[in-house]
Amino acid sequence: MICIFPTALPYPFFTFVVILYHHGLFMQRNKFIKTMLAATGAVTIGTSLKTLSEVLPEQDVTMPVLFVGHGSPMNALEDNEFTKGWKEAVSKIPKPSAILCVSAHWLTNGTFVTAMKQPKTIHDFGGFPQALFDAQYPAPGSPEVAQEVSELVKSTPVGLDHDEWGLDHGTWSILKQMYPDADIPVLQLSIDYYKPGAWHYELGKELAALRKKGVLIVGSGNMVHNLRMIDFSKQEGGFDWAIEINETFKKLILEGNHDPLKDYKSLGKSAELAIPTPDHYYPLLYMLALQGKKEEARIFNDKPVMGSLTMTSVFIS
Repeated sequence: MICIFPTALPYPFFTFVVILYHHGLFMQRNKFIKTMLAATGAVTIGTSLKTLSEVLPEQDVTMPVLFVGHGSPMNALEDNEFTKGWKEAVSKIPKPSAILCVSAHWLTNGTFVTAMKQPKTIHDFGGFPQALFDAQYPAPGSPEVAQEVSELVKSTPVGLDHDEWGLDHGTWSILKQMYPDADIPVLQLSIDYYKPGAWHYELGKELAALRKKGVLIVGSGNMVHNLRMIDFSKQEGGFDWAIEINETFKKLILEGNHDPLKDYKSLGKSAELAIPTPDHYYPLLYMLALQGKKEEARIFNDKPVMGSLTMTSVFIS
């Protein structure tokens, strides 16, 4: 659905990017959606496996929740202020028993969770250095945890994807930095692109029980993400509208005032510029929905880049 082309920039973080809507990749995504809906062996709704209590016993600690501004796929390989922030965010929390990621790059008609034992590393981009295409993140999956996710969610059917998807760069590019050993089971939950923000927020709430089972739930996207307005000459910093709406987002998040965030279009013109399409924004709503009444949100990696992007991330515990 999105085509990414590289361009050389004079600083290490962004070694890409012109990103344009591309008909060919859009057709591939449509084909994937149809495959997911029509599959008989690749996708199932609910099959009997071990119970989650057998696979993941309840723990004394409730795992935190992370929303990560993932930026360029090249962050998978680079050592920069953002990747350092990701590593720091997970350095003092218990090692997860599993990781469930809501990535901006798995958009579907309906909701699905990866349920294969060994998800493939998906290189869903083009034109980057060969080293990025050679990169792998061979983390195992967990059909058992996928089954539990499917059963936890009552508001909509959650299909079990056995071999169609895997781990796209929204997931593996950040986890490769956070957990480089790739020894933790990783699953992805898809985003139903045809549902509104409030629907995704409510679905996020249904995942809360996983946090008591040692599952780290991560949203991967960007709060401000307008790739058509990128200014390559603006190496750091943001346009006035991008800074304005990013401050609004942060204020509402820190106040725990989520209703305006669910209906982001109500926040005015700057929000419309920041979120021309909601794919990179929706993962944030899943994470905010998981915030407990006594939990606080902490902002990190709070920096606008190239005018119309922000790397702003949120740690909730």
